[in-house]
Amino acid sequence: MATEERKLRFEEIDLYPVTCQRLSSGRSDLDVLEGIIEGGASIVQLREKELSERDFFRLAQTFRKRTAQAGMLLIINDRVDVALAVGADGVHLGQEDFPVWAAKKIAPDLLIGASSHNMEEALRALKEGADYINLGPIFPTGTKQGLERFLGPGEISKIAPLLPIPFTVMGGIKEANVGQVLEAGARKIAVVTAVTQAPDIARAVSSFRNLMGRWRSEG
Repeated sequence: MATEERKLRFEEIDLYPVTCQRLSSGRSDLDVLEGIIEGGASIVQLREKELSERDFFRLAQTFRKRTAQAGMLLIINDRVDVALAVGADGVHLGQEDFPVWAAKKIAPDLLIGASSHNMEEALRALKEGADYINLGPIFPTGTKQGLERFLGPGEISKIAPLLPIPFTVMGGIKEANVGQVLEAGARKIAVVTAVTQAPDIARAVSSFRNLMGRWRSEG
């Protein structure tokens, strides 16, 4: 898939589920993926920091095969090499990961996403050539270790006008508070436990997407 097609498809996403087996109530990443597919999401990020490199690569291969069958975008967490090797659509980089500008240099056809925890980091990622940016955490969350402060929905409305590229928001977002981030200008919501720990993953994905769709139509 060409870069421009990937960018166009990314523009159309709403819910951005992120996997984490440790936070999946005893289910495997593949079990979670099947629920995400059934729920109708058009993208998934494979995030699994506790596997060996070989096991992560094998899991990424399986994810690529299944997401291709389902017509979904696949984003790999951290590992540019794995993303390239399995033919993923993109890679998401944290503040301590491979630099965005370097990833763009060696993987020009991939979507390069970058995590940011404040306006300064978001604008730096933009300057380095990120294709999309994640802002967070918006609310308190136990998913990310070592982050003691959260942005709050108000920060979205401050940063969003400065970003000419797509952005996702993440961190403690649930159906009960998603209206706050949508009101602040977010349109792409990244979630981990709101999906991975749901009793019925497919229903949680579908419900989240329907709620976002109703908000947009009413807004």
